[in-house]
Amino acid sequence: MASIDLKSPQIILSQFADNTTYAKVITKLKVLSPLEIIMSNTACVVGNSTKLFTLVTENFKNVNFTTVQRKYFNETKGLEYIEQLCTAEFSSVLMEVQSRYYCLAAAAALLKYVEFIQNSVYAPKSLKIYFQGSEQTAMVDSSSAQNLELLVNSQDYRNNHTLFGVLNYTKTAGGSRRLRSNILEPLVDVETINMRLDCVQELLQDEELFFGLQSVISRFLDTEQLLSVLVQIPKQDTVNAAESKITNLIYLKHTLELVDPLKVTLKNCSTPLLRAYYGSLEDKRFGLILEKIKTVINDDARYMKGCLNMRTQKCYAVRSNISEFLDIARRTYTEIVDDIAGMISQLAEKYGLPLRTSFSSARGFFIQMTTDCAAISSDQLPSEFIKISKVKNSYSFTSADLIKMNERCQESLREIYHMTYMIVCKLLSEIYEHIHCLYKLSDTVSMLDMLLSFAHACTLSDYVRPEFTDTLAIKQGWHPILEKISAEKPVANNTYITEGSNVVIITGPNMSGKSTYLKQIALCQIMAQIGSYVPAEYASFRIAEQIFTRISTDDDIETNSSTFMKEMKEIAYILHNANDKSLILIDELGRGTNTEEGIGISYAVCEHLLSKKAFTLFTTHFLELCHIDALYLNVENMHFEVQHVKNTSRNKDAILYTYKLSRGLTEEKNYGLKAAEASSLPPSIVLDAREITTQITSQILQNQRSSPEMDRWRAVYHLATRLVQAARNSQLEPDKLRAYLSNLKKTYEKDCPRAADLPERTEE
Repeated sequence: MASIDLKSPQIILSQFADNTTYAKVITKLKVLSPLEIIMSNTACVVGNSTKLFTLVTENFKNVNFTTVQRKYFNETKGLEYIEQLCTAEFSSVLMEVQSRYYCLAAAAALLKYVEFIQNSVYAPKSLKIYFQGSEQTAMVDSSSAQNLELLVNSQDYRNNHTLFGVLNYTKTAGGSRRLRSNILEPLVDVETINMRLDCVQELLQDEELFFGLQSVISRFLDTEQLLSVLVQIPKQDTVNAAESKITNLIYLKHTLELVDPLKVTLKNCSTPLLRAYYGSLEDKRFGLILEKIKTVINDDARYMKGCLNMRTQKCYAVRSNISEFLDIARRTYTEIVDDIAGMISQLAEKYGLPLRTSFSSARGFFIQMTTDCAAISSDQLPSEFIKISKVKNSYSFTSADLIKMNERCQESLREIYHMTYMIVCKLLSEIYEHIHCLYKLSDTVSMLDMLLSFAHACTLSDYVRPEFTDTLAIKQGWHPILEKISAEKPVANNTYITEGSNVVIITGPNMSGKSTYLKQIALCQIMAQIGSYVPAEYASFRIAEQIFTRISTDDDIETNSSTFMKEMKEIAYILHNANDKSLILIDELGRGTNTEEGIGISYAVCEHLLSKKAFTLFTTHFLELCHIDALYLNVENMHFEVQHVKNTSRNKDAILYTYKLSRGLTEEKNYGLKAAEASSLPPSIVLDAREITTQITSQILQNQRSSPEMDRWRAVYHLATRLVQAARNSQLEPDKLRAYLSNLKKTYEKDCPRAADLPERTEE
């Protein structure tokens, strides 16, 4: 796979093995969110298309597909392109990719196609090209990203009640892009994550640094897009191309002038990552490029808001006395602009109207008049005013003479732009060899922007710095998106999952908070792995290499899947791809079929997951599933508590949801019937349903209680796993460790049945 973002001139190459579900390919494509996908024409033959092509077209319905001839996928040509276009400091990529023929072939086809559609070529040694395997990041598949509302809210795609919305306080486009891709591909390297967390901690502790950085970062323009325009050389010189190059050179000057203020802000930082970014700004080439620019461009040429301001900046960008013809053209332009202003003031005097000169990029110069429109109607205006339009209390119009003068003005501008463009191109050709430092700069700015955003999010809520161990332990954690939506803070809950009890089965009535709790754990895991603080009082995580969720229960008309079929496809995907380092969240499996089969499938899936070391949370309404703990020691049963309150007005019991998680399985019986009763279902039907349920339950339920022998084994097992865990991770002082071990012993003695209760063993 090779991809290029036309707004930021970098090419990402990747080559990896995948299975027939093509999970990695689809996930990587979702992260890139492409506008157009190019494939070889041999993969897309009608009636004989490859499975990959079919899957990609199903998953990316709103993306343009283009087929190019197979001959353009040429690895030799790809290597030539990379040697020719890659900047010197990224040239180590050649070592990584020279034997990866597939990604070289993809790069060749991609660059050939881009040159064709853009009608321009990239300047030699100007692109950042890097190879990205799929090892350094965790995988969050696209349906999990949807279920967890990482980027898009499932109720309304326009609102920002998403994880991205919770964390996004970025000030630049690059920072926002980086945050988005980090959320979809969290890190798995603990050292890198901790370096980020150190930065966030320093930003939170040093207020001056936080506000100083925020003020400098917010003045940066989109450095990546700016680079993208600078490194393209148009095949034809047009006025638009000229104007764009001049604008971008002014933007480049504006950007380089921010390097020193950024350095000053970072000067006294202590964390390694911020020191490294300070070091990257020490690069002499920033000053070198700025000096070169200043020999040609005026010191006060800068980025300004407003199209007329920017037009003036572009006209007078190049210093005087560099080109005599340019100076003459500029004098002519100034005279025309002065003539226009003079003509409009004469018209104002002539007709006694409050006329003023206005400008827009579409119309050029025109006349505007703010007045009480009720006093003067448009047909009362002098006849020489044409193209009259009215907005609120303002008239806009022009005259035949003004149109002619605008044309002269445009003609003069074209000359100025053309001559300026020639000077700018010469300047750029001298800059290209040093351009790589700007890739470093854009990387630094986007990363600092994202870290500032994390720190900003922390200041708005009581987040805590996460630790990384082999245990998932969250004390009083809450749902970050729910906190943003609700007026009061959500109910907090504890979570504790270890290798010794790695499967948690959660029960509880409808609407008691099971699904929200599952999502909350996944969101906290992702936040921790991108280097953000998390919503809890204390949090420890095990690095998850993959995060899987099975949550939605909708039919899918597009792929002709019933609820049950969709459940089975999603669960099959999880079982095929999960490994020991996965985090798996399954919400109510087997609801789309009859109860016996649903319980059977849930039980079988549970047993399969129990054989892995993946951390699994499983919510269910099948209470029979909870008895699996009689057979397996690494299962924990938890439930959401509810309270019953007398509703005096209706003389009925009402359910009060506490949203608190407790040990054991739920003691609520027939809560589906209670929910039906609370709705407007006729009482006679509810009564019938209750009788039938009682009969069936008495027939089905058998005694599935665990034996004293099993209880003893469980107590021994839990003691052993706690001891191993303490040996691996404990940082307690000797006295506290002694107290902890003594406590473990008491718990063991309480949980372990007395020898008298155990059945006697008879020797055969």
